[in-house]
Amino acid sequence: MPFEKILIANRGEIALRVIRACREMGIPTVAIYSTADANAVHVRFADEAICIGPPMATQSYLHQPAVLSAVEITGADAVHPGYGFLAENAQFASAVRQMGRTFIGPSVEHLKMFGDKLSAKAAARAAGLPMLDGSAGAIPDLETAVTAANIATYPVMLKAAAGGGGKGMRVIEDEATLRRVFALTQAESQAAFGSAEVFLEKYLRRPRHVEVQVAGDGRGGGIHIGTRDCSLQRRHQKIIEEAPAPFLSDRLRAEITEAAAELIRSVNYCTVATVEFLVEDDAFYFLEVNPRIQVEHPVSEAVTGVDLIQEQIHLAAGNGLRIRQEDIKTRGHSIEVRVNAEDPWSFLPSPGTVTGYHEPGGPGVRVDSAIHEHAMVQPYYDSLAAKLIVHGKDREHATRRMLGAMEEFIVEGIRTTLPLQRELLQTEEFAKATFWTRFVDGWVEEHAAAKQGKK
Repeated sequence: MPFEKILIANRGEIALRVIRACREMGIPTVAIYSTADANAVHVRFADEAICIGPPMATQSYLHQPAVLSAVEITGADAVHPGYGFLAENAQFASAVRQMGRTFIGPSVEHLKMFGDKLSAKAAARAAGLPMLDGSAGAIPDLETAVTAANIATYPVMLKAAAGGGGKGMRVIEDEATLRRVFALTQAESQAAFGSAEVFLEKYLRRPRHVEVQVAGDGRGGGIHIGTRDCSLQRRHQKIIEEAPAPFLSDRLRAEITEAAAELIRSVNYCTVATVEFLVEDDAFYFLEVNPRIQVEHPVSEAVTGVDLIQEQIHLAAGNGLRIRQEDIKTRGHSIEVRVNAEDPWSFLPSPGTVTGYHEPGGPGVRVDSAIHEHAMVQPYYDSLAAKLIVHGKDREHATRRMLGAMEEFIVEGIRTTLPLQRELLQTEEFAKATFWTRFVDGWVEEHAAAKQGKK
């Protein structure tokens, strides 16, 4: 066994996913939970569980002293952070390692490197990845911003260097607008992220969001584990993902995967990550690196057969890469739908008690769920309740399988995004993969009024 006991510093479906991977490896697990989550599924199925505080995340799952105390009390020799919460927190990773435990994730250096968009761009530029035109680094003043925008040509996007999750971004169509909002964007960035640093880059009007799953051994070795398309987003939050990314030319697919692997190799990165790109007109541009496991990792697992959580654990134990690039073969197509506890048209949160629940099944159908009948969807945390993943022989087959599985997926007592996603999967834009990152927002705006009138 790589470790004697792993504490999972997370909750919900990702905590349960890690428990399942550990169970297969024969590694005991520890769940942490807030008082609101006392009856949650990850608490029930872990080998041990320990309460770390009241419902608010800042007083429990994000409260580092409480989480670190749980590590000490339970004697766990490793910590898996899942995603969200403390997964990309360099201070937490450092504290875990100072305790003599293993943080199942990147080094503190790499968390800092990729946690800041400017240092991530610098690393990508040094590795030779194609970049969007714009400022080389943080913009110190308005006149520098105006010069950079004129060189990149409008429209441009002003971004918070420390931002994430679609926050801290503003599209600028002309110089007058840039002059009006530059200082405001700096102030918003300072208030939201503790840093006023902003940068500027060319804004693409209809890009696709294509990402590459990668893994590195920390010794200059790195591989890619295929592509994903995550362009179907609402308000910059992904709601449908698929692997492999459809309708990429052979040249583009080869170049984008090799670029991602080269970045990981060039910085001696250890563990899994996702390198994200914008794609437009058969050209690709570096966007960012997520130095953790992603919500959408199951679609990569489905088409390659690689258990990414287990790979994380083995790499954290210093075992190196167990798979070679030539071992990675893509078979068929996979689609994931995020089942969020939200109104499908307004996206307002819909917490409450699940009064009826039935998961779909059959060949090629997987459900990663944090809910069940009588479960309470808490108002304190992210709205992701479950993930529905299907695998088919090709994209058309996977789409049919997903639509069939969605018909069987019953969640009563709360509202979910499933009705919206079912309709999106039946659009011509999805069939032909002519969608782009802001397609959903426009489509919902066009259809929401009619849909809400039918409630």
